[in-house]
Amino acid sequence: MPFELQELDGRVHQRKQFDSGNSQRDRYLRDLAGQHARLGFSRTFVLVDSGQPSEILGFYTLSAAQIDLGQLSEQEQARLPRLPIPAARIGQLAVSRRHQRKGLGALLLQHAVKRAIAVRDHSMGVYLVVVDADSESAVRFYEHFGFQPCNREGRVLYLALGKGP
Repeated sequence: MPFELQELDGRVHQRKQFDSGNSQRDRYLRDLAGQHARLGFSRTFVLVDSGQPSEILGFYTLSAAQIDLGQLSEQEQARLPRLPIPAARIGQLAVSRRHQRKGLGALLLQHAVKRAIAVRDHSMGVYLVVVDADSESAVRFYEHFGFQPCNREGRVLYLALGKGP
């Protein structure tokens, strides 16, 4: 099955049929993702099968963010200026129930991080990617990929992107 990642298009992608098993994420995709894109709050990217692009297999959202320096590890703090740290926030990430446990969450996360790096390299300052994990299993998922918890909030995690171009 060849996959494609596309920006959400309400005229093409069937949001109402998406079921991740998490009603909050499903409701976000169905009711808020398009509105947030129009307002400039976030962008939603959907994973589809090239042969059936209307069916959403998974999605993630990306938006601009910043976090306080004090939320990072002491080692990270020592290297950085005493300013709010520019970030990209993955606000939502979900895979449909039918396609869970097939590595699609990792594929979506990889795409989100690569997109954040591209923004950093070509458009604006982005030092890290931050996520809000809504469960312990989500925390473990992100930690598996190198994210570490912010100092003050156990379910907010970050991944430093390293140096730019």
